[in-house]
Amino acid sequence: MPCRQNTPRKDLLASYVEIDFPEITTKKAMSIRKNKDLSLLLGRPEDVKLAHGGTALHAPAYHLIPLDLRLPPGQALGNALNSDAGAGLLSPNLPTLLLFECVLVYMRPAESEALIQWFVDYFSAGDDGAVLGAIVYEMFGLNDPFGKVMLNNLRARNVDLPGAESYPTFDSLLQRFLRHGFDASHALTLREIRRTYISHQELERISQLEMLDEIEELELVLQHYAITWGVKLYERNGQSLKANWKGWALRAPEDQQ
Repeated sequence: MPCRQNTPRKDLLASYVEIDFPEITTKKAMSIRKNKDLSLLLGRPEDVKLAHGGTALHAPAYHLIPLDLRLPPGQALGNALNSDAGAGLLSPNLPTLLLFECVLVYMRPAESEALIQWFVDYFSAGDDGAVLGAIVYEMFGLNDPFGKVMLNNLRARNVDLPGAESYPTFDSLLQRFLRHGFDASHALTLREIRRTYISHQELERISQLEMLDEIEELELVLQHYAITWGVKLYERNGQSLKANWKGWALRAPEDQQ
């Protein structure tokens, strides 16, 4: 979202590209144009423009694009990023981070794998030393009794998760990136993140905002959500980048080390 550009390192961001269904991007674009504070974060009013009948929005460093990512990426994604409005949004020569927040699990495995492979192939045309990172946040391991209850509850609401079956275990999460030639792949469940990577002070603060008695039930849910991340390093001249990325991970707060 545009508010993420309001950070100390915002000037280092070449471009933030957000992709969603047209019905979603339309609402977001209208909200941004109607909200003065959001618009000001993106630049001067004359530099924030609607496109494609109000389903898209473009600003100097933020681009909202309507697209169904289930479509063949070579055609759909390639056309969107190479159109007049999208030209230059994705440079294979710049370090790029892909963020998938509960996206791939709603796609068939063949569709999500084609999408990731498209980015891998696209960045292979970049300069020596190009870096492609990816982070996925979604549910997994829904083949156990608790997971089946989650699936049934979602299906009762007409929500299907065709991508969940390919990741029945924690170890299977790592293969999402490794099968595409990524140099590193890691994962953490939200339960582990809550236990190890959030400070006691923060947990106490949150508990005062909302009382939570069923910790065991919460942890069962968190055990079925994970953050998986990987990095693909493009190097053709023998220069190793791997040492620079060994520490790419969450760090536990000092009071829990």
